[in-house]
Amino acid sequence: MNPTDYLDLIRNARVYDVAIRSALEPAISLSARLNNRILMKREDLQPVFSFKLRGSYNKISGLEPDELARGVICSSAGNHAQGVALAAKRLGVRARIVMPVTTPTIKIDAVRALDGDVILHGDAYDDAYAHALALSASEGLIFIHPFDDPEVIAGQGTIGAEILEQAEQDIDAIFVPIGGGGLIAGIATYVKQLQPDVRIIGVEPDDSAAMKASLAAGEPVTLDHVGIFADGVAVRRVGDETFRLCRLFVDEIVTVDTDQICAAIRDIFEDTRSIVEPAGGLAVAGAKKYVAEKRVSGQTLVTISCGANVNFDRLRHIAERAAVGEQTEMLLAAEIPEKPGSFRHFCEALGRRGITEFNYRYADRHKAHIFVGVQLSHGMKERVQLIEQLRAAGFPVEDLSDNEMAKLHVRHMVGGRSPDVSNERLFRFEFPERPGALLEFLNAIGTDWNISLFHYRNHGSDYGRILAGIDVPQEETDELEAHLAELGYPHWEESDNPAYTMFLS
Repeated sequence: MNPTDYLDLIRNARVYDVAIRSALEPAISLSARLNNRILMKREDLQPVFSFKLRGSYNKISGLEPDELARGVICSSAGNHAQGVALAAKRLGVRARIVMPVTTPTIKIDAVRALDGDVILHGDAYDDAYAHALALSASEGLIFIHPFDDPEVIAGQGTIGAEILEQAEQDIDAIFVPIGGGGLIAGIATYVKQLQPDVRIIGVEPDDSAAMKASLAAGEPVTLDHVGIFADGVAVRRVGDETFRLCRLFVDEIVTVDTDQICAAIRDIFEDTRSIVEPAGGLAVAGAKKYVAEKRVSGQTLVTISCGANVNFDRLRHIAERAAVGEQTEMLLAAEIPEKPGSFRHFCEALGRRGITEFNYRYADRHKAHIFVGVQLSHGMKERVQLIEQLRAAGFPVEDLSDNEMAKLHVRHMVGGRSPDVSNERLFRFEFPERPGALLEFLNAIGTDWNISLFHYRNHGSDYGRILAGIDVPQEETDELEAHLAELGYPHWEESDNPAYTMFLS
């Protein structure tokens, strides 16, 4: 198809029977931080919380009556599935939906709520795609491709038309998430033919960058593996037609990692009070990286918030990784002498920086290894300075901020039994949360007894919570009790807690 033919396809696309003309909203806080005008295209506010209903409805509504009577089928990691299910329900058509078994529950439940017949198959989109094609052939169902179809591409392209209509000033660049390429193909094909000076920049996860690899190779390539954190764009191979259009109209592609995506999700929340899914944070993550690397300022940058179908239980992981992605937190492994007062001396070396996490378990009589999260104000520059500062103070230390194993696993595994601690008592403490509060707590505890276990994590609430093991000889029990009472911090002894006796004591 000639690219100019897409202009009419997009202008005549039937999407507004089910879709809204989503808002193009300024991101006030993010704009101020980046020194650029950031506009968010809020496709996360669509009836199925994703842009996908545009393309699927445009495709299905254009089928012939005999095709509609046969029913439709699609493969999807979730958002296309909801679009197809909604379109089919609106048009009174039977819909079978093949989804990977790794699809978030929220998306599966949403499809079933729209009367879609859900079939779970395979670990990734491509497995579901192959199975859906087989069922289409055996049952005579019309396959609705999630991205590699002109009618689907045209439906998504209506977003580009809306952006040009809604923008009150010239646009410098539009950042578009890429999975199979339908969204960026539609937007780029429309925008670049009407306003060729607008840069179209695709954004992919660095572990699922199929379009970037394909453009580099000059033809669609199939990735051996894709990451599934941003499940909405976890596609091993882009479409032939979407590749052709991207090759013509996309200016460049930016890749981002999981931490950067999580930081972007937080950015969007802070400006909109809405939580997008990982794929929905891609465009903002890409815009932030682009601004930092190109050092642009004073520009108008549009980002597509493409979806908000995220499982609630993923928010914990997103929040934990966001601070590292924003470079407002660094993770350290440090070695300190195993003697009373070492914690305090280490915290003094950190200065007035906030401590976000502190994990430690007594290992031997000579040295201790601790895992620490530290708040930052000046990103990478401060990371380097702090490492130098701690080493100059005599603490061997390693920066684990970019260590995936440490971030995913090791931070939760600092602990275990310690046979050399014979008089340990375990306490939970609460104290007012503010910068320097942890150091104040350690000063209050004093240096009379050895701390044999310590866990602290900033949860963003008004009070910090600490779990501490204190090695106290039996004859000093009364003295400890008196000291704790004098501290005034709410505390509870957990020495008989079965979780402690089973795993730590």
